[in-house]
This record gives sequence, structure tokens and C-alpha cells, in this order.
Amino acid sequence: MFAKGSGASETFVLGQAKNEEAQGGEDPRLRCTPFLSSRLRSCNSSEITDLHEMIAAVIRSALVDEALGSGLRARLDDMKERQSRLEVRASKKRELALQAMSNVGLTKLEQPDFTASTRAGVPALVVVSEQSIPEAYWLAQPPKLDRQGLLGELKRGGAVPEVELRNSKPVLMVRTK
Repeated sequence: MFAKGSGASETFVLGQAKNEEAQGGEDPRLRCTPFLSSRLRSCNSSEITDLHEMIAAVIRSALVDEALGSGLRARLDDMKERQSRLEVRASKKRELALQAMSNVGLTKLEQPDFTASTRAGVPALVVVSEQSIPEAYWLAQPPKLDRQGLLGELKRGGAVPEVELRNSKPVLMVRTK
């Protein structure tokens, strides 16, 4: 049960909610917020009693999740760089093996764990001058809306038919110390 106070805060009476739950009833607001519901059910009445404290706990949890996400993103970036280095290294080693086999005239190398062979490559397309290519070889591209251009025009006070700026949703700003 939530009780409105005279100030801007609301106090959650945890003991009453637990009593309602024991009697088979449940505050409908708890059903709408599973995170808070499970958090409140896992606490005793002295842990979290003020809505401000509950919101602060949710924000702290979000900060932890964001920090974990940032750490994981950094680790993924490092791993992608490592993957790229390994792919370049493997490509260079294959090229080195191909050159060595070609230099000695070896077309096939059989080993217990692999067989390597050389063959002619697939011809690569080289366009010397795009201006002389017949129109039949050009693909038509669908027009794409310049959303940044529209946004800039509206922010400068211009008017574009059937385009408008809407009020944005509120954003939660959290500064950490």
C-alpha cells in the first residue's frame, strides 16, 4: 500500500504489503514492476521504506549494469582487435606458403593433418573508367530521407511540409561522484 505524504515523496509501508500478500491480496502496482516487487519481497521492513530509497536502489543497480556493460564493451573491443591481428597474421602466413610453393613449383603438399594445393585464382574485376560503363550495368538506388538535414532545417526555424519536431521523452541524468 502506498501512502501519500504532504511532501513530494511517497512512503511504502512494506509491512502492510506483506500482510496483504499473506492474506492473498497484492498491491497492483507491485504486479506492474517485477523488479521492485521482487526487491521489496526480499527485504525486511527496516531495509527500504521510502520511495526515494527504492528509486535510488534501482538507479544504483542501473549504474552497476552500465559499468559492467562498459567493461564488457572494452573487453569485446580488445578481443576484436586481437581477432583482426590473428586474421591478418594467418593471411600473411598463407601468402608466404603460397609464394614458397610457387617458387619451387610445388602444386601439392600432403601432410598427416592437412593437404595444401595451389590453383589458379578467380579473375578479379577492375573498372578503369566508370563513365564509359553502359547504363545497363548501373543499379538504381532508392531515394533515402536525409533525416539530419530535416532536423537541422527545423532547428533553424525552417518549415518543411509534413515534418515536425515533437517533445522528447524525459531523460534520467545521473552524475556519479
